[in-house]
Amino acid sequence: MSEIDSNPFADPAFSQPFQDPAVTQARQAAPPGLEEYNPFTDAQTAPRAAAPAVSTQPAIMKPTEEPPAYSQTKEQPRGAAELLRRQEELERKAAELDRREREMQTLSASGGRKNNWPPLPENFPVGPCFYHDITVDIPVEFQKTVQIMYYLWMCHTGTLLANLVGCMAWFFVDVSRGVDFGLSILWFMLFTPCSYVCWYRPLYGAFRSDSSFRFFLFFFVYICQFGIYVIQCIGITSWGTSGWISALTCLNKNVPVGVIMIIVAVLFTSLATMSLIMFKKIHALYRTTGASFERAQQEFASGVMSNKTVQAAAANAASRAAQGAFKEQP
Repeated sequence: MSEIDSNPFADPAFSQPFQDPAVTQARQAAPPGLEEYNPFTDAQTAPRAAAPAVSTQPAIMKPTEEPPAYSQTKEQPRGAAELLRRQEELERKAAELDRREREMQTLSASGGRKNNWPPLPENFPVGPCFYHDITVDIPVEFQKTVQIMYYLWMCHTGTLLANLVGCMAWFFVDVSRGVDFGLSILWFMLFTPCSYVCWYRPLYGAFRSDSSFRFFLFFFVYICQFGIYVIQCIGITSWGTSGWISALTCLNKNVPVGVIMIIVAVLFTSLATMSLIMFKKIHALYRTTGASFERAQQEFASGVMSNKTVQAAAANAASRAAQGAFKEQP
């Protein structure tokens, strides 16, 4: 118990803690001047460093990136370009109207428009039958469509001529194909003028005068024309067409003639495809012109009643009816 109750601090090693070897070694290793350092006296006596100059200007934050341009600056060039485009279009239309007006004045001064289609030589016994000038008669927004249809009619004529050549070559190879050769001549001589008169001229007049009746006439005839194209590209034998059936039949007998007839069949197929595409396009344009079936009926009625022959026939019928009613009276 005496050992437990003894005072541990009575040991001389604990009475002088700074005499410990570890402490004395640390004191010797300390840098010189550390013992004399008094932080309180140095803080009072040491001169203060001059404070940095404070700027009185307001703080301005500099962005790290350039701000994006406003959308208005992007839209302004587009709007200006759109206005310039519309102005150019209006100027072009105005120039076109002035040109057409001058041409109409010139034609009226010279005694009216002279027929210029088909373009035949002056010494030819038969003169032109129609006046054809797309740039004068057709409005600017429809000129491209009418030109495409005119080129399509020319391709139609060229295909009929190629069909005649193919059937003639087939007749030279196979003498029993004389019916096809004869019908190909008939189709060329019949369909070439009829296609121009029956569906191209109504279309030309419909766009020229915005006639609903001419549009309906064109649609009716052109549907029939499309059906004829389908029959021609099929090429039923003895029908006078170099379609696919006739071409494959001839290919078994003579390869060069069969190739010619295959080319003609491709032309007929292309005509049928282009006809369907243009039919849809013209029908869409027709719907934007404000034409209607009622308007077509009114145009037909006014056109019939304004015809001098119809007026004379109606007058004769009315006079005969009046005379008959007068004679029947007692």
